[in-house]
Parts: sequence; C-alpha cells; structure tokens
Amino acid sequence: MKPKPPLESEIQRNIVRRYEREGYIVVKITLCNKSGFPDLMLLRDGVASFVEVKRPGQKPRPLQRYRMDELRKAGFAVQVLTE
Repeated sequence: MKPKPPLESEIQRNIVRRYEREGYIVVKITLCNKSGFPDLMLLRDGVASFVEVKRPGQKPRPLQRYRMDELRKAGFAVQVLTE
C-alpha cells in the first residue's frame, strides 16, 4: 500500500520552521484582497520573497501563476515548494 502524500498544511508547517531557523520572519497570508496570492511571505535583510505551497505533483492554478508573475515583474522572488 502506497503511503499517503502529506497534507499541504503539514508541508507548509515544515517550510515555515525551516525558514524561521534560517532567520526569516515568515508571514502566512490568509486574508488578502488579491485572490491567488502566494501562501507565505518571507522577510529578511530588508527583502521580501514569496512561497506558494503545493502537495507533491500539484501545480499552481492559473490565477496563482498570474499572481506569481505579477510579483516577479514587481521585482520579488517567488517559488513553489512541495517540501
């Protein structure tokens, strides 16, 4: 029997812990006036970057891809992480 892939919430919790250990302030974005905005904002050394969390094998929806492109065009780093 195949093990179940981890829930997105578990993956996100691990990502938050990892970045906090590296000295980042991690903000979970829950309510935003822009649908499709990434899940996490990472802050360190005066720089913001963003993370969209997905389960293994999942990809961002079209609106999420649009928002990530919008952020990149504004000069921010954006990544999709599954672990």
